[in-house]
Parts: sequence; C-alpha cells; structure tokens
Amino acid sequence: MAKFLLYLTLVTSLIPFLSVAFSPESPTDRRVLVLLDDFAIKSSHSLYFGSLKSRGFQLDFKLADDPNIGLQRYGQYLYDALILFCPSVDRFGGSIDVASIVDFVDSGHDLIIAADINASDLIREIATECGVDFDEDAAAMVIDHTSYAVSDTAGDHTLIASDDFIKSDVILGSKKIEAPILFQGIGHSLNPANTLVLKVLSASPSAYSANPKSKLSNPPSLTGSAISLVSVVQARNNARILITGSLSMFSNRFFRSGVRKAGNSIKHGKSGNEQFLTEISKWVFHERGHLKAVNVRHHKAGESDEPAIYRINDDLEYSVEIYEWSGASWKPYVADDVQVQFYMMSPYVLKTLSTDQKGLYSAAFKVPDVYGVFQFKVEYQRLGYASLSLSKQIPVRPYRHNEYERFIPAAYPYYGAAFSMMAGFFVFTFVHLYSK
Repeated sequence: MAKFLLYLTLVTSLIPFLSVAFSPESPTDRRVLVLLDDFAIKSSHSLYFGSLKSRGFQLDFKLADDPNIGLQRYGQYLYDALILFCPSVDRFGGSIDVASIVDFVDSGHDLIIAADINASDLIREIATECGVDFDEDAAAMVIDHTSYAVSDTAGDHTLIASDDFIKSDVILGSKKIEAPILFQGIGHSLNPANTLVLKVLSASPSAYSANPKSKLSNPPSLTGSAISLVSVVQARNNARILITGSLSMFSNRFFRSGVRKAGNSIKHGKSGNEQFLTEISKWVFHERGHLKAVNVRHHKAGESDEPAIYRINDDLEYSVEIYEWSGASWKPYVADDVQVQFYMMSPYVLKTLSTDQKGLYSAAFKVPDVYGVFQFKVEYQRLGYASLSLSKQIPVRPYRHNEYERFIPAAYPYYGAAFSMMAGFFVFTFVHLYSK
C-alpha cells in the first residue's frame, strides 16, 4: 500500500510537466489584466469581455488606481496582455507607470488602449509612446456632418458611422463587415516617423476634430481621412497594440444598437462593432497572423548533412518550414513571396523560395565566386503577419591548390605553343650541333 501511494504521488506530481510537454506551442496570450476607471464598465462592456472569456482568456479586472496592482513580480511578468479601459486615470496605482507599460510592450506583450473625451494626459502620453497623437484640444471630438449615424433625436453629429476599413483579411478576418462601425470619441493622427502604425478604421473626408459645443474660431488641426479612429501597431518584436479614441465603441449599447448611415436608406439591425472588435482582438492577441519558422537547413546538393564551410561555386540547397497559428493549431503557411538572401555586406544571391504547399520552402543556387563569411538571411514582412527574421552564418573558402583542374580545355593552345617551342628548340639544337 505504501508503494502504491508513493507511485501515485510521483505520477500526480508529473502531470503538470507532462501536460506542458505534450501541449502545442501556442503564441496566444491568455492572462489579461484589465484596468478600469469604474467597475461599472465591467457590466456595461460585458459582451466584449464575454467574447474574450469564451475564447479562453483569463481576465483579471482591477481599478486603475488600485495600490496593489503590478505587471511583474520577482522579475517575471504576471500577464500576457494589458487592456486600458481607464481613460480618465491621472496616475496608476501600484508599480505601474508609463515606463513599465512601455517595457511591457518591449518585452513582447500586447496592449489595448481605449480613450474618450475625458482622456487624461497619462493615457495620451502612453498613446504617444506607441506612435499616435490624440487631438491636443481636450474638448475636441470627431464630427462628421455627412457620415454620421442617423438617430431619432437631433444631435451634433459626433456619433460617427464609419465603414472605411483597412483592406486586410489577416487583421479583420475573411468575413466582410456589412454594417458600419459606431464611433463616438476623440480622433488621433499617426506619427509619420513611425512606419509600424496602421490605420484600421479611418474617418471620412468630410470629418474634422473640434469642440462640438463651441463655434470654430480657427481651422481644426485634424481633418478628413487623416483622422484615424482605430489604429494598430505591430512592433519589431511582434508585440501588438490597438489604440482607439472611443471607449463607447466597446460597450453593449453600441454592440446591440441598430445603425443607418446618413445618405443611405439601408438600416442595419445591428452595428458592426461586435464583429469588428472581436476580429481585431483575435489579431491583437495573436490568434491570427502569427508565423513561426522551424527546421532551417542548408546543405550541398545531393547531400543531407549541414557542412561547416562551403567552397566557391558549390551547388547548395536551402530550406525552412513556416507555419501559421490558426487559433487552435499550427497550419502550413502558403505564400509565394518568401525570399532568401546569401548575404555578405550586400546580397550576392536573392532567391524566391518555392513551396510544397505544406509549409516547406526551399531554393537551390550556386555559391558565388567570392570567398568570405556569408549569411543565409530571410527577412519576411507582410501586412498583418508577424515578421520573420532568420539568419545563419557560414564561411565560404576558395579552391585549395590541389583542387584546381590541371589541364583545362581553354588553355590547350597555350599547352600546344609551349610544347611546340620545346620541340623546335630541340630540333634547332640538334641541327646546329651535328650539321656541317
């Protein structure tokens, strides 16, 4: 009995390790910290939070000024993603500040920021660090007298019905969003120096940013399609960020509300907010568009072992396997624009990899007639997809002295000239010595 209990204890202790060892490697973030201005947001935005929970996310709700909150403990991050639904917070509680949030993203974690007209300087500073700038006028909202949402009561046209989406199935999903998106909040512009920021939902050309309760005395600073309603960032470390100036667009009221865009007779029974924000959250949390590369190999043609060095003019083969996370498992990634460089200071060979449609990409080429230290480089960047940066270093040597061909056909005339000269000298010497 004692032996049985010892065996049972041993097996029980190994179960967590076995479950980790045999579980698929998933890039999906699961532990999410949600910071709120008020716990009432938890119920007013329950549909959005419910969609995250239904996909397996563990949401930890905290007030933004809670003195006990923190992103890490003993040097280890406690969460995989952070959602800031606290636009009016002036100072975070605990150990969280702007620097810690920037470090959180720099460590490869994801972030969602939702602001509104009450956005504090703290939230604006975090957004600026991410590459977007909210309108400096604290009372400004996005106004559109052409593409507003028609309602039964007269309004100031700050309730926008926008359908100017980014054209990317990776970010927004393959199913078309039929209904316009309801937006009410502040607009932002993208930092032109930051090439990593993308507009996902733009305002119409007739939109502008101003205080709806006062007359315009100066031209608005943000106008037209330059106003971004929702933007995303994919950092170089593949961390993803979602930024919007409307907390209301995540609310149950906007999710369930019908919408009719001004100038359009079609009334949709439900806005596109739920589909839009659900699909974009799948992208932000790496449920879609996440790539990984495995089994990077190279070898001489006709061989299978990877050599330690190549010789100039060798024929070689390069291969790599690329897979995409589908939300539940890794599936072969199929594309025709993956390229490999054979690189030393500059690419000597640039080759497009062919695919077998099952995730394997390969190419064959000849080592250039230049010796030195080369790299196999794959730098793959495609809109909406995680970037791949692969490199493998390999030296290339010249021919050894005993590897050159002893007699080459192009030199036969020179060989003939040398031997004919020797023969002529022998005949001339013989004639000169033995003739009278």
